[in-house]
Amino acid sequence: MVRASACETIKDFPALVAFTDEVVRGGTPGAVLDALQVFAMCVPLNVMGAARLPLGVGDWRSLNLNRDIFLHSSVPQGWWGEYATMVRREFDPGIMMARQSIMAFTWTETRRMLDPIGIDQWPYEVALKYGIRDALTCPVGRRWIVAYWATKPLGAELTPALRTLLQAAAGLSALRLEQILEYEPEPDEQSVHLTPRELAVLRLASLGRTTEEAAKLLGIGEETVRSHVKKAQEKLSARNRTHAAAEAIRKQMIP
Repeated sequence: MVRASACETIKDFPALVAFTDEVVRGGTPGAVLDALQVFAMCVPLNVMGAARLPLGVGDWRSLNLNRDIFLHSSVPQGWWGEYATMVRREFDPGIMMARQSIMAFTWTETRRMLDPIGIDQWPYEVALKYGIRDALTCPVGRRWIVAYWATKPLGAELTPALRTLLQAAAGLSALRLEQILEYEPEPDEQSVHLTPRELAVLRLASLGRTTEEAAKLLGIGEETVRSHVKKAQEKLSARNRTHAAAEAIRKQMIP
């Protein structure tokens, strides 16, 4: 394993090369994350882990530990179990940010931007319970998320140059993980197929149109609109019309 200190890895080019070689030689997810951990001590940060997302928007709740998600040994005991239980029931705003971003961002920045209230604060409350005060999330190619965690809020010490280096290190680690892991070909994310009429009524629903308005705009009866909505709900496993429209947008089936 690379033995260079945190700051040496940033200042010393040979040490950066050594880090790269260590990641490339890593034959297991644990070895890759251990090499990244040595590099991350420059802030200092700890490596939280890496997650491989579905090709499409997908469902974060469908991912499994040690198949799609890999945690570093520095992660506090108990945190993942509680987080995994909660994320199956509640929305994590940080995941939405990761799917839309191309560069690294901290949890502090996410909270400042999204200003979560009530139940949407749960990921941060759970993390704080286990001593995780902040994290740096690095999206990689809209396919991987690599995250670092800290025991204190991240601020000025996370300079643009250092952030770029941590993002690059995360990208290299994600690339190596993709190489060493054997994933079966994934089914088309659009395996749920809605008819043109079903998509049309959901698009109008997403724009706030009532059933009566949708019927007039599409030139069909109100019962027909309700029938299309009901069929779309069933295909999308949605609880109601609003949920169906939201799922269609999330799956990029309607703009």
